[in-house]
Amino acid sequence: MTDSAPPHFRYHPDPVDSGAFEEVTFTCACCSKVRSWRYRLPAYGTSDLRDSLCPWCIADGSAAARFDLVFTDLHDTWDPEVDLGVREEIERRTPGFSGWQQERWLFHCGDAAAYVGSGGWGDVRDLPGAVADLRAQVADWGFDDEEIDAFVESLDVDASPVAHIFGCLACGRHLAYADLD
Repeated sequence: MTDSAPPHFRYHPDPVDSGAFEEVTFTCACCSKVRSWRYRLPAYGTSDLRDSLCPWCIADGSAAARFDLVFTDLHDTWDPEVDLGVREEIERRTPGFSGWQQERWLFHCGDAAAYVGSGGWGDVRDLPGAVADLRAQVADWGFDDEEIDAFVESLDVDASPVAHIFGCLACGRHLAYADLD
């Protein structure tokens, strides 16, 4: 069977590029259909469904409903200014992403931002908003300006520390946070 490309996700527009989905033939644990795309990351619930769900069951919410799952836990990072329907969409109908520490979703302009992907210094250096966010995060850790510069410039897409990059759907500003092992 050959499926078309995975469905569009407003808050994670390129889940194939970010590594959330891979092309492989398997039978979805939710819809029981033979599919050619599967979710590679954990889904948080009582069952281990890693590598068991298709993107269509994530997009329509059937996987979350059937197995009582969330794909990203927003409990600690939720912005109370954002509509609760957005929280439902991200937690239960949007593929997550993989991080070293607990993943965080970023918000801007009263909405959740779209997850762009992981990146290193070369991916963020031309994104002033993302660089500002990263510098502020590292400054909060107590680093001085020289240490902040060294840390941000050490970001590596294939190692630690890495940046998780988001884009505001309203104004286009890039946002980011550093994640390390």
